Order: sequence, then structure tokens, then C-alpha cells
Amino acid sequence: MTIIRTLETGWSFTQVGGGQGTKDGEWLPVTDFPTTVHVELLQLGRIPDPFLGANEWEVQWIGESDWIFKNDFTITDADLAEPNLDLVFEGLDTYADVTLNGQVVAKAENQFVSYRVAVNQHLRLGSNDLEITFTSTFKKGRQLEKDNGKFHLWNGDSSRLHVRKAQYNYGWDWGPILMTVGPWKPISLHAYDIRIVDTDIRCKVSEILDAEVVVDVELSEDIPASISVILSEAGGKVIRCQDCVTLDSRRSQTQFHFSPGEVYLWYPVHYGKQPLYVLEVQVKDASGRTLDSRRERVAFRRVRVVEEALIDQPGKTFLFEVNNIRIFCAGSNWIPADSFFTAIKPQKYRAWLQLLVDGNQNMVRVWGGGMYEAEVFYDTCDELGILVWQDFMFGCGQYPAYDSFLKLVEVEAEQNVKRLRNHPSVVIFAGNNEDYQLAESLDIVDYTDETSDYRSTKFPARYIYERTLPSIVNKLCDIHYHRGSPYSAPGVPTTDPTLGDLHQWNVWHGSQERWQNWDKLSGRFVSEFGMQGFPNIRTVDHWLHGRRDERFPQSHLNNQHNKAAGFERRLELYLVENLTHEFDMNSYIYYTQIVQAEALSTAYRLWRRNWRGRGREYTSGALVWQVNIDGYHLVSTDVHMEQMNDCWPVTSWAIVDYFLRPKPAYFAIARELKPFTVGMTRKEEKTYTDEMSAASFTIETILEVWGTNSSLTVKKAKLELSLFELDSSWSDKYTMNVVLAPNSSTELFFGQLPGQPVRTKLNEVPRTIIASACLLDDTGCILSRSSNWPEPYKFIHFPSIKDLGLSIKTGNDGESIELSSEKPIKGIVLDVEGEDVRWSDQAIDLVPGDPQVIKAAGLGGRDVIVRFLGDGGGLNVTI
Repeated sequence: MTIIRTLETGWSFTQVGGGQGTKDGEWLPVTDFPTTVHVELLQLGRIPDPFLGANEWEVQWIGESDWIFKNDFTITDADLAEPNLDLVFEGLDTYADVTLNGQVVAKAENQFVSYRVAVNQHLRLGSNDLEITFTSTFKKGRQLEKDNGKFHLWNGDSSRLHVRKAQYNYGWDWGPILMTVGPWKPISLHAYDIRIVDTDIRCKVSEILDAEVVVDVELSEDIPASISVILSEAGGKVIRCQDCVTLDSRRSQTQFHFSPGEVYLWYPVHYGKQPLYVLEVQVKDASGRTLDSRRERVAFRRVRVVEEALIDQPGKTFLFEVNNIRIFCAGSNWIPADSFFTAIKPQKYRAWLQLLVDGNQNMVRVWGGGMYEAEVFYDTCDELGILVWQDFMFGCGQYPAYDSFLKLVEVEAEQNVKRLRNHPSVVIFAGNNEDYQLAESLDIVDYTDETSDYRSTKFPARYIYERTLPSIVNKLCDIHYHRGSPYSAPGVPTTDPTLGDLHQWNVWHGSQERWQNWDKLSGRFVSEFGMQGFPNIRTVDHWLHGRRDERFPQSHLNNQHNKAAGFERRLELYLVENLTHEFDMNSYIYYTQIVQAEALSTAYRLWRRNWRGRGREYTSGALVWQVNIDGYHLVSTDVHMEQMNDCWPVTSWAIVDYFLRPKPAYFAIARELKPFTVGMTRKEEKTYTDEMSAASFTIETILEVWGTNSSLTVKKAKLELSLFELDSSWSDKYTMNVVLAPNSSTELFFGQLPGQPVRTKLNEVPRTIIASACLLDDTGCILSRSSNWPEPYKFIHFPSIKDLGLSIKTGNDGESIELSSEKPIKGIVLDVEGEDVRWSDQAIDLVPGDPQVIKAAGLGGRDVIVRFLGDGGGLNVTI
């Protein structure tokens, strides 16, 4: 039978030739395994924490040094009697020579793959010496670039394009330059007679929702053995068991068929349950002794990417259909949760992904500049019902396609497709991130050519994305392959909004459009868009590390912790266009967070409106950039324990920061992604009374109201539309019964904004009318609320605080608060002194007659600090 011994103790490491990390000949003990050099040196106090202050620049030498890790393990007579003994390296980062008892047994060249080496002939009774020498990946990449040519890219050092390593290690516009090195995944010794090389499991569900399982098993060698396949429910109940039909000496196949309803189907979160099954393959000899076995979790679901003509708009849909249900995909982009991969623990993955579900999101995109994530990431997505868009690891670059590089890519793709294909959550493979966009910017892509080999063109990586990867994906699984993200269609530029997916960066980047124009900046599937916002003040203070003199927005250390080029110009553009703001640290954080919350919630609100029913799915998904930020922090003696294993602290596009503290944008998005929502816009329509005159016209303010319903049944509701003038006591209210179509948006109102006179002169200032809409169910419970204010907010004369009638009452449990007011209030963000609170909502709009109760876990009866627009020039107001 197969015996696996994990080599996880007794490791030590040294810097080759000595240097800043170790003296020449000095070996340091490894504190935890698997690991990387930065982690070990930080644990041992040999380097400063690279995520405090500007310490990142004190550790750059690590990635340009060579390192050796060694281990001494014992082999017994029983071990040597085994027919096969393999060393398995699940992940080596990145270029490494492996020696066993002085003999080279393996050479690693790719961080994303595992290596299996037969070592029977190299092992000896008793002590065995295993050494792994890691050559500087950065220097190796520079040499490969010198030998094979320099190519264009966005972000990082151009040599990264020749290296199969996590690309963001070279630095990105949200992350540090930290070239990791070391044995980052487990290493083990396998002893066996025969082993299962591969189990290709295809769980297929037809349009009528019957199902079948086809299991192909491949063994390592041809010896007398029997193979059985057992399919069980998660609780252990066996529902099918069968011996395999032999196809040849090493391959066998089994098939199970199920009528509709015989097995439970797996659904995305909010659409149904996520039943998981266990499929076990057992290999036994003639006496019934188990030689090897493998267990895989599987599920049954029918997934299609639907690209079909629309009824009344050009182009085609790009939508995901699961079990015949068309899904509006709302979610986030995922970058690695740590700069040092071994730092993040399973419970941290679950906490991140649970935040995504709690925020009413149903999809996560694993971005192509990071890594193929840990198994626990995909397991958790399976369990929670999160759909996974999986990029291959190519990002923002003009990648080469010479033979040795292609061989690395082929092995990488095969291994990772096999690893991920049985996860029901994984619904699409995409070839790269923005590589077609880069090629378009360089004018090196010929979209009229669909037949070339491409390797000799100026865009050689098309061979990878249009030949290598689709061939491997189609051979090894049934998951949809998409050439890149963004990608429209063969022969069409990636900026076409009527086809495929779109990265909409003309807000923030590009032409820097107003976020109020998201409806004009839509696409069939918007797989990236974003807006920056500062994190919590506690997070900022963490990276400032006691430097009170640097506690202002434009300080050197705050600049160090924002990697986006031109971020100050962009932040200030969106601030000054929309708000009046102050520059003290607390105020600046607040205003950037409100801008982020407003920008992102507006996008989801307008794009969900575009999901208008079958044949009119004009926008079928939106994935915000981004859910998290990479990084890692080890506890030092002066840091509280709750800060252990935190992420890189930075100002970025993330909606949740590295302490798992949601920014206000997280809550604003969550409100827009509830099962039932109400949305509003106001637009000014100018009509000339005489086509020959520019002086005679009317200006009407048009209010549009719609609702969304992501359930699969009709929803009857009541719409309450309340109106308030901010600088008077005028108010009005309208009530109507509405019917929300299933899995669709529904238009509810279109007309002149009540209370707003028609204007005939440009110098007539419109009344400051705030519209508030509530959807209520038949019991009177609020399903959704939304408010619409005149924009930009900087033109509004907000009432003084004493005239607001703002009330904040702490609940009897000390863990909730009730907000109410006598005047509309925009953009309420709550906080306390001392330890943070887990708020149930933020970025709140409040109107008279509609009090809101906010849960505040950890409040402990403390006073609440409130910020809102017009709160008195940046003063914190304690109520």
C-alpha cells in the first residue's frame, strides 16, 4: 500500500556564501515548514518587518541571493524493501537544484508545478541528506531576458515575463517588490507498489437535469490489481459502487447514470444548496489488500457560458447559466492574500470568502498575476457556493513563446487543470489578464489572422492563449475556456462593450470619466472596475508604526503604502469633482472612503438595471477590483497578538483591508446586491422652444426608479417614494404597488422629479430635493432602501449639525444602535475610540421617518463617533 511520510521537521537554511542573512557557513533552524526565506529571517529577527514604514527597501537583497535548505531524514530496511520510493515536491520557489546524498535528482524551474522523483537508487540505510539550492529567480530572469529578448509589460520588472513565478512578487500597483524564495509547499517521501496517477472525473448534467459520472483511472504500472469506484454522500452513505472496466493494462473506466432528482444538484449561493459527494477510487491486489486509494469531492451541476444574440441591442450576451438558471454574477477580483504564501492559514481563507458571501456576492475571479490558489480556497468556494473565474497565471505582459518556455507552460497548465477540474465552483478558465489589451496598446495584434502559428509574430503569446491552453483545457476537463480577460471575440478588440468581458478602467484610469456615467460605460460582463479608498485609520497607524510626524495624507510613508502611479492626482480629481473636503488624516480617509463607496455602489446599481430578462441581459456580471490586498505581517514584541498574519498594509482599490476590516464601500455594494433592490437616477433634460434660439429653453429634472429581483419568482411589493427639501420643511410622499419580474430588473417610475420646478434659465438654482425609495413586502418589512441626492455633492449647502435632529441611541444590549434624524443626512460612517467594532452597515444615508438599526458587535456600550457629509469641516461628532 502507499505510505506517505511528510518531511516537515529538521530543516535548516543558509545564504550561499554568507551575507546579510547568515554568516558564511552558518545554518539557521527553520521555524515552520513549508516556508520562504523572508518568513524565516523575520521570525528570527534578522530583518525588519517589510510592511512597516519603508522597510520594504531594506530586504531587496533577499531575492537577489542564493539560498540552501537542507534536511536529514532516516531510511529503514522496510523502506528500502518497497518497490517504489519517490520524493514529491509540491512547490519549489522557483529555480532550484535538488541533491540527495550528493547526487542531483531534480531541477525546478516553475513555482506553479509539483515534481515527483524516483529515488530508490539514491537512498541509503540510515541517514540521508537532502539539499535544495535555490538560485536567485531575479538574476535568472534577467539572464533569460538577455538571452531571449526584452518584451513590454505593465507593472514590475520586464524579466518576470520569462519566469514562471507569481508575477506580483516583482511589484504591482497595489503590492510591494518581494521576491520570495524557498520550499513553499510540502515535501514528502512516497513508498508504494502501485499508485493512482490520475483520476479524470466528469460529472455531467444534461438540459433535463439527469446526470452521469464518467471516471477514468490511470495507474503507474501494469501489475495484477482490481479497481473499484465508490460514490458516497458527504455523510458517508454509498449511492453507487462498481468495479472498473479495463481499457488497457493501466487504464480503466467506470460510468454511473442518475435520473433527474436521484442526485442533488449544486447551486451558486442564494440559488440553492451546495451538496458535495465523495468519489473514492480503490486499487487492491488479489488478496484484497489496498494498494492505493484516492478520494475526491465532486458535485453535480450544469454550467454554460451563454453567448447568444440580444433582442434589441448589438452583440451577444456573455453570461453564466447554472442548472438552466441564468445568473447575474456579482463579485470581486482576488489577488493573493499574502506576499508570503505560507503565512495564510485555512481559517483566514474562510474568513475572506465568508465576507464575500456576507456581502451578497456570488463570484470571485482568481487574477492572472498571482497564483493558482491553495486547495482550501477552492474547497471553501465549493462549500459556500461561490463561482470561481480562474485565470491562468499570465498578467499584463507580452509573454514569449520559445520552446523551453512553452514546455514549462504545458506542464503547468496540465497539472493545474487536473487539480482544479473537479471543483464545482470553477466555471471558467481564462488564458491571461490584460495581455491582449497590452498588445493592442502596442499595435502588435492582427485580429484578421486566426490561423497563424503566432510564435514568429510580434505577439507570440497568442500561441499560448489560442493553441496551447485551449487544447489542454478541452482535453482534460469540460470547463469553458476564454482566451483572456478582457476578451471580446475572435477578430474583435477587447474594448468592444457588446461582446465578451470588459475591464472598465475609464473611471480612475483611462479617460477618467465621472462615476455617474457607469451606465454609459457598461459591457456584457464587466470583470474589472474600481475606485481607490483609504483603509481604516487603525490600519494607517499600523504602517506608520508610531511616526506621528508622517500622519498626514501626502507623507512619505503614506506614499510608500500606495503603489498606484499618479494616485494623488486621481484621488484628488474624484474628491474635488464631487466633494468639499479637509486634509487632516481622519477627514481625508473618510472622504476617500465615501468616494469609493459612492462610485462602486453606483456601478452595481446601474449595471444590475441592465439585467432585464431573457434576451435583454445587457450586463450579466460585475466583478469589483478588488476584494483583498496582499501581504504578510509577523508579530513583533510590541504588537498585539490579534495582528498576527495580517496582510500588506496599503491604500488600494480593495473593499476590505488587510485586517479584514471592511471599508464603507463593502457595505454600500452589499446593499446593492440584496435579492431585492430599488434604484434611482435623476437626469436633466433640456428642451429648446425655438430651434433657431439658444436663449429660450426648459430644463426638466427627470427621476427614474427601478427595482431588481434575483429570485426566480414574481415578487409583489409596495414602493414608497419620499421627497424632502434639504433647506426647508417641504416634503412629499407617494405609494404604489409594484410587481418585480423574476430574475430581472423592472422599471417602476419615470417622470418629473416631484417638487422640482421646470427651469428656464441656467442661473436658476434647482431646489435641493432628496428622493428616498423603500421597497416593502406584504408584512411591511423593508426589502431595500435607496436615496438619490443632487450631484455633485460639493454644491449642496448642508444644514448645520444642530438643525439635523440627529439621534443615536445605543440598544439595551450595548451591541446595536438606532439612527434617526429630522433632516436627510448623507454618507454616515460610524466609529469608536479604541478597539474596532464589527458594524453591520456603513456609508449610510438617513432620512426623516426611516430610522435604521445598526448592529455593532464589540461596541460594549461605548460612545459612537459619526462622520457624514457637511459635518462641520472635518470634525468628529460624538453623540
